[in-house]
Amino acid sequence: MGTQARRRHTSPLAHRHRVITAEAAVTAAGTGVPAMVQYETRYYTQRLDHFNAALASYCTFQQRYLVNATYWGGKTSPIFVYAGNEGNVELFTNNTGFMWELAPQFRAMLVFIERGGGLQNTSTAGYLTTTQAVADFATLVQSLKSNLSAHAAPVIVFGGSYGGMLAAWMRMKYPHVVIGAVASSAPILSFYGLADPYAFNDIISNDFKSESQNCHNVLMNSWKELDKALSNDAGRAKLNSTFKMCRASSVDAIPNLLDTAIVYSAMTDYPTESGFLTPLPAYPVKAICRAIDHPTSGKDTFSRINDALMVYYNYTGHADCLGDAEENDPYGMYDGWDWQACTEMILMSYGIGNGSVLPPEPFNFTDLLAGCRASTGLPPRPYWIPTEFGGFRTASNIVFFNGLRDPWSSGGVLKSISKSIIALVEPKGSHHVDLRFSSKEDPDWLKQVRVKETRIIAHWLRQYYKDEAMGHK
Repeated sequence: MGTQARRRHTSPLAHRHRVITAEAAVTAAGTGVPAMVQYETRYYTQRLDHFNAALASYCTFQQRYLVNATYWGGKTSPIFVYAGNEGNVELFTNNTGFMWELAPQFRAMLVFIERGGGLQNTSTAGYLTTTQAVADFATLVQSLKSNLSAHAAPVIVFGGSYGGMLAAWMRMKYPHVVIGAVASSAPILSFYGLADPYAFNDIISNDFKSESQNCHNVLMNSWKELDKALSNDAGRAKLNSTFKMCRASSVDAIPNLLDTAIVYSAMTDYPTESGFLTPLPAYPVKAICRAIDHPTSGKDTFSRINDALMVYYNYTGHADCLGDAEENDPYGMYDGWDWQACTEMILMSYGIGNGSVLPPEPFNFTDLLAGCRASTGLPPRPYWIPTEFGGFRTASNIVFFNGLRDPWSSGGVLKSISKSIIALVEPKGSHHVDLRFSSKEDPDWLKQVRVKETRIIAHWLRQYYKDEAMGHK
């Protein structure tokens, strides 16, 4: 399989060809969860379809959500809600430290809602839409407040990546349910006609170039060498001697492994060690370029690439081999997202220009839609999301954070629209880095971003309580 066969249905997090060893997946899932992350698992009986009176619409599913009320001040105190992404809710519960650290200060209850879990099967996948997801969140929140007799409790919704998009859209569609939204790395403009389809991968390429021109060039030129090696027995033998593949895998997985490492190290180029999707060092792009520029296993291209892959896939030293014969989905992202990515969430991240660290791939919208239709059997709706949720300029109380080293900033809101639609943009920032747990190693710019977000949240709450008091006079 050559590198040109590697393209995926691109998502803010889900990567269709993300291949890591099972041991590494377990390690990533359990890395560094602070002791304060404690929660009760609950289920809400959610209606399947909020927008149809047909009999099938009244079917239900059990929507999972996680609750921590340790610091909650009572019936008029805030409820902070996380809008779940395209994966298991625990992944985001364990990594959204900003909410956990805010809870004591604001005496807030924390609620993390999973997005439509269990709807990926063929009989219900049609209900797995963004419109339904946002309505699910609103319905669950209203029910929760009713059960708590907390009708006056203000609700603020948080989210990162796709969850950030959902958070922003929830505030737009249900402003009476949530008083504000913190939308981090939310590419709500990443749709056809709104975003440059090449910008996503241009940012990735520039991230590596900013660390080392040589590193950039090695990666850029490696694809042709990989394709050539994979096409003949001698080349494959060379790859097998350089890369330690798992027994059930083969060197055919190397292009996808490299693609994943490049894309996700750029996205999660955090300033401190992380275990979000996989264990990584601080500034992984820099670490990968260091491995390429100063290789330990040999100075040929394949040795340099192998050393780079070890940074991404074996930072802990626990992975015995690379790859897997079957795709690994430890966080339950793929099936549901692949459906959405080809029905409505058709994000502009597919074009790759010449001179990139990824192999060139001209963007062709017609071919993209045709491929999606072949995958799902349904005509895609590429213009639906901007039509349904395009009114952010007339909304209020949303803060958008974007780090410019994050490729998804190419579809983010980068300029404040008003005093209440605020864009916080950080040139050194990465994918929803502001929502991560704080660390003493955090750079000053990151500390300042969180201070600004905290002040904005406090302002929303003060205004809410002021308005509530006036309304009861």
